[in-house]
Amino acid sequence: MSTSATAKAPAPEQPGTPPVYGALDRYFKISERGSTLSREIRGGFATFFAMAYIIVLNPIILSSAKDVYGHQLNSGQLVTATAVTAAFTTLLMGVIGNVPIALAAGLGVNTVVALQLAPRMSWPDAMGMVVLAGFVVMLLVATGLRERVMNAVPLGLRKGISIGIGLFIMLIGLVDSGFVSRIPDAAHTTVPLQLGADGHLSGWPVLVFVLGALLTLALIVRKVPGAILISIVAMTVLGVVVNAVAKVPSWGLTTPKWPGNPVSTPDFGLIGQVSLFGGFAKVGVLTGVLFVFTVLLSCFFDAMGTIMGISDEAKLTDAQGQMPGINKVLFVDGIAVAAGGASSSSATTCFVESTAGVGEGARTGFANVVTGALFAVALFLTPVATMVPSQAATPALLAVGFLILAGSVREIDWSDYTIAMPAFVTMVMMPFTYSITNGIGMGFITFVLLRLAAGRAREVPAAMYVVAAVFGFYYLMPALGLT
Repeated sequence: MSTSATAKAPAPEQPGTPPVYGALDRYFKISERGSTLSREIRGGFATFFAMAYIIVLNPIILSSAKDVYGHQLNSGQLVTATAVTAAFTTLLMGVIGNVPIALAAGLGVNTVVALQLAPRMSWPDAMGMVVLAGFVVMLLVATGLRERVMNAVPLGLRKGISIGIGLFIMLIGLVDSGFVSRIPDAAHTTVPLQLGADGHLSGWPVLVFVLGALLTLALIVRKVPGAILISIVAMTVLGVVVNAVAKVPSWGLTTPKWPGNPVSTPDFGLIGQVSLFGGFAKVGVLTGVLFVFTVLLSCFFDAMGTIMGISDEAKLTDAQGQMPGINKVLFVDGIAVAAGGASSSSATTCFVESTAGVGEGARTGFANVVTGALFAVALFLTPVATMVPSQAATPALLAVGFLILAGSVREIDWSDYTIAMPAFVTMVMMPFTYSITNGIGMGFITFVLLRLAAGRAREVPAAMYVVAAVFGFYYLMPALGLT
């Protein structure tokens, strides 16, 4: 998966605390952006704990699939690849982009790689296509096309993207915690979600989440510095105690239990196992290009929405909603996509959970340095890093989701339906389709069509026509037999 752009900023440090000076402060602009070193450190920790699950989840998704030859990726090697790539790209974004946006293997993209690419080619071939998608992203940034697309998005639609992300991360928090769950298709019902696992709230893990949510909100209301991080740590400790005493049968992905052996040895065997153009020989040029396009589209717009939402919440944008120095951020994102393929951990992208760090007051890339360093430590302490249960970390997503909504919803011009309706489509499609990319695509198409219907075609930037057409083609691909 932040304190909203218009919500009250985090409580100031204790009176008399001197600002951070020196080379560190000047490079990261910590004081200039109204932050402090302690806020950046807290933010870095909060973001890491909110997204550390990816170290476990990404290997599960990728290692469960087989390539065309029946080969499976080694789970232990995937843990190393996932952690080292997250560490490298997050640090790079902090040092070069100077924004508190952490990166790791993207959920959704890894499923595309595992279920669409790998069954048609070898794993090195599939990862090579991810690398190519990263190269295309970097090319789009170098030519200025990616920034042009972002700047063409109207301010009201940008706010819709922010709100959509807020709703999306709230749903992620509710689902990952077990507070709501998917109703199996065997239930023969059109209702997709239900309360708890069986229509009722039950079990110690859900109680830990509820207590964590209440604690987080109470600390935020009282403007306690470190509210999100305090809640995560407190609920993790509670989870460890509950698990030891009550012998909880299942916490989901991560069990809050101190590991018998907290140290693990990283295995870098998958790094560099890539074939750039081998996949085209397996599936043909057209299908190969479409595979690269599919990965590219998801990475491009998932990251775009996340960057827009987080930069807005961190108050890094100007009056027009644009972020100075955005090209550096976008270029690092392109490097991250390619790096994910090169490490065989799938495409790496900006994580919406970075809002947890922004909610702690993070405003600069130094928070990323902290998060990246923690991912590097996790290479050797993966059992410890992954002992934080989702029920302890997800209350942060619930809290920052609310703060995003509270600050952005009033900034949309609801009297102009050509903006209000596309913004509404964007904000509801993100959680309802469980995809940032789908929300953006449907919102963009709606915006262009409504402006045309209203006779205001000249008010639509040329880049928006192009992007809407690309999304239209993307949604029609199955009907055209191109998937």
